Amino acid sequence: MNNAEHKGERLSRQRETILAELRKVTSHPTADEVYVMVRKILPRISLGTVYRNLDFLSGKGVVLRLGGAGTQKRFDGNPAAHPHLRCSVCGRVDDLEHPLDLPDLPLKQSMGYSALRCDVEFVGICPMCAGKDS
Repeated sequence: MNNAEHKGERLSRQRETILAELRKVTSHPTADEVYVMVRKILPRISLGTVYRNLDFLSGKGVVLRLGGAGTQKRFDGNPAAHPHLRCSVCGRVDDLEHPLDLPDLPLKQSMGYSALRCDVEFVGICPMCAGKDS
């Protein structure tokens, strides 16, 4: 049983395929890249359907939606809390394989928010972009 089914939602074939393809990669693809991946299996799927299903899956906590305001959203098939590295030039995102203790927000500092999580992202320049200056 996957996470979405556990939360009372049965996954459609389209959602199952999107999730399966997303979990096969660690590249944190954009919705457009997920669309290209999924079309190899479901050639008639539309880009809008991929976007809607990624929104649904991220809203249910089955996948992570990465990226702040003004950045292209990327998706991670691993919903467990873990830190990321993002290139400020090309937008590439990598998982940080070093375990970090993620901070907890004290209840008195939460300002009434519920269902809090902590996203840690380090920003720098990836090796490929750094090599372009040479």
